[in-house]
Amino acid sequence: MVENKIDEIKDDLELFDDDLQKYEYIIDLGKSLEPLEEKHKKDENLVQGCTSKVWLICEKKDDVLVFKADSNAAIVKGLVKILLSIFSGMKAQEIIDFDTQVLQKLNLQEIITPNRQSGVQGMIKRIKEYANAFA
Repeated sequence: MVENKIDEIKDDLELFDDDLQKYEYIIDLGKSLEPLEEKHKKDENLVQGCTSKVWLICEKKDDVLVFKADSNAAIVKGLVKILLSIFSGMKAQEIIDFDTQVLQKLNLQEIITPNRQSGVQGMIKRIKEYANAFA
């Protein structure tokens, strides 16, 4: 369940007392993000609305969508990792029906800047566009 994944991430973030520790945790998450092959780092895969560069690709495996992404910024890689852990492996229709407001449960707005928040929204929008294309 998506809500379970979100709750797990929220619980992990709540282990830290201050925002700087949460920020460092998100950066550490990004270090575990599998790098995207150079051939996918092209303009058509760039996510709009991000201050940093974020490349996002999607493929359908069996009945689910698998997302891969990369960024040129450490904190953004962590945010990408969080989103991929939530959305990758879902069916297209589940993503389309997903209420993105649920992500506010993570309280990321307390940690990241408004520019980064709009970048996260841009990534979610792109994920939903992929879901619509595969539905």
